[in-house]
Amino acid sequence: MALAAVGIIIVFVFGSSARALIPSRMQSLGEVAYSFVHNMVEDVTGHDGAKYFPLVMTLFLFILFANMLGLLPGSFTPTTHIAVTAVLGFGVFLFVTLLGLFKHGFHFLGLFWMSDAPLILRPIIAVIEVISYFVRPVSHSIRLAGNIMAGHAVMKVFAAFAPMILISGIGVLVTPVSILAITAIYALEVLVAFIQAYVFTILTCVYLKDALHPGH
Repeated sequence: MALAAVGIIIVFVFGSSARALIPSRMQSLGEVAYSFVHNMVEDVTGHDGAKYFPLVMTLFLFILFANMLGLLPGSFTPTTHIAVTAVLGFGVFLFVTLLGLFKHGFHFLGLFWMSDAPLILRPIIAVIEVISYFVRPVSHSIRLAGNIMAGHAVMKVFAAFAPMILISGIGVLVTPVSILAITAIYALEVLVAFIQAYVFTILTCVYLKDALHPGH
């Protein structure tokens, strides 16, 4: 986790400190990431949500760097542990809930009351909405940990077959296949590392939109 923070500082503080008109590769990387997340926040939450961009950007970068660093041989991936992702998920949940209550008071509870639905169905829908709302931090954290852990587990399974060429004749066939499979899964995991950071971040934006505009 500390290395992820150091990596972020290197790219976004030292790499972009020159603010050159013709950016370096490091500065270009920082600018692309900044624009990507900023546009996401404004598109999902509206202009009111732009003030919370630093929070969303921090979440995105930390998860992305932690995921990517975990793909280095012999490294550790903190986002595979529910203890880490639960802090992130429940932290977002508490923040958006308190923000909604602070900005709208008890009107925030209108998020659970579907006034457009038939009257007889509204209490049932309200119960379902309350349950789904409080399940958010659980699904938010488990989704990230589960997806990252699953890919690493599959790579380890195939890696167990890689040395078979040293101990068995069938290894002549099994070892090349396992190495190719590991390579393919590794490439997929690079994509998954980015996608899971994106999914966590965009869900944060959706929850933030509900806190800012509970009636929409």
